[in-house]
Amino acid sequence: MNQEDMFDGITDIRDDLIDGAKNAPKRQKRWRKGGWLGAVAAVLALAIVGGIFLRPGGELTANAQGIIAQAQYPEMVQYPRGEDYNAYEAWWEGVRAQQRDLGDTAPLDAFFARSAQTFLSGADGENRVYSPLNVYMALAMQAQLTGGETQAQLLDLLGSDSMDALRQQAKDVWNSNYRNDGALTCILASSLWLNQNVKFKQGTMDTLAQDFYASSYQGEMGSAEFNKALQDWLNEQTGGLLEEQAGNIETDPNTILALATTVYFKAKWGKEFSPEDTAPQAFHAPGGDMETDFMHQSGSHGYYWGDKFSAVCQYFETGGSMWFLLPDEGVSPEELLSDGEAMDFLFTADKYEWENQEYLVVNKSIPKFDVASQFDLIDGLKELGITDIFDPARSNFTPMTAGMDGIFLSKADHAARVVIDEEGCTAAAFTVMTDVGFGGPPDDEVDFVLDRPFIFCITGDSGLPLFVGIVNSPA
Repeated sequence: MNQEDMFDGITDIRDDLIDGAKNAPKRQKRWRKGGWLGAVAAVLALAIVGGIFLRPGGELTANAQGIIAQAQYPEMVQYPRGEDYNAYEAWWEGVRAQQRDLGDTAPLDAFFARSAQTFLSGADGENRVYSPLNVYMALAMQAQLTGGETQAQLLDLLGSDSMDALRQQAKDVWNSNYRNDGALTCILASSLWLNQNVKFKQGTMDTLAQDFYASSYQGEMGSAEFNKALQDWLNEQTGGLLEEQAGNIETDPNTILALATTVYFKAKWGKEFSPEDTAPQAFHAPGGDMETDFMHQSGSHGYYWGDKFSAVCQYFETGGSMWFLLPDEGVSPEELLSDGEAMDFLFTADKYEWENQEYLVVNKSIPKFDVASQFDLIDGLKELGITDIFDPARSNFTPMTAGMDGIFLSKADHAARVVIDEEGCTAAAFTVMTDVGFGGPPDDEVDFVLDRPFIFCITGDSGLPLFVGIVNSPA
């Protein structure tokens, strides 16, 4: 097999998955067909399925198939639906116990803003959805697998000055967003899929299990069973929201490692929209006007604005929120991506300190939408300064395995989907990495009508962005 054949085999991905996934931590079912899609931010957020590959010439050593390292997920107190005050207090204590002090989030905010600008740009009139938090977790795991300048580039992008600092920050971010209590679902999960003929460093796999909650499975790369196990794992962690995309994920016999991270978020609106108030209305899409169902709701809300946008928030029932940014007339969402003020607002965790805000009666008109996109991350990551990991002559994966040169990241696809209706929001995303305004409100009441392209942002308990996207066409 020549190097070109090896590369082609490595960058290909197909239709089945691993039996080891059956031993993954079982958690409460989060979504069922025919059930409520509405209050769901299904965050199949970034399945970073990173395939790591080996150039011809590297030696492979045999290893037993099975579970190499097992992550332990938090057990959370379930939300009480009755009138028991003590049970409610116990639940709330559990929620608070899961939170972490994130300290200065400026480096995180900078990564979220820079990466969103990069990956949301170039939509060219199409919908685009991106999960900053999931990409962050995936890249942090890649940093743990790498060394030297390869790792240094990842640390610089993620805003950490050492691997120790990044591990702690990533663990705090993970815990501050993880919820699985029957009231709000925000489940982050990670896994590694290892070639059974390669000897991996057990210490690195143990660190990934402990600090990144990533289980490691080893098996026959390229086999139908191994592929199906990986696909099943992705579908289980993301509520089946990206089943078609997950079905395209395959490993090749020459794949060394696949890295997967997911986020699944599901929540009801704090105040649901009445279906009786939903009515068809024109949405002014780039390709021409289209009729779609708009949800309507009026009430006292915070109303925010900048020089080129206005914004409102729709809260979820027990944590998190969804922000809607409406560009001013004549301003496109893409223009807001390069507007410093708009990006500061979108990616500042504490938006409630924003100077330009008023508490008004806001008449919301929000289209129901189901938007999805899929795109390649590699060019964007290179633009953000991540280059060595893609170069087999420069990449450094020595923390992952010894005695191999020429390992590199060859593929990084990202797919995401967000759905909202009267009850709530459903969102999902995955990434496959293959390693082989205006001046101010006029009155005490304002109409906020999202009848032209706009930006949204879904946040979790921590206020950090789980999903951001551009809606150019809601249908």
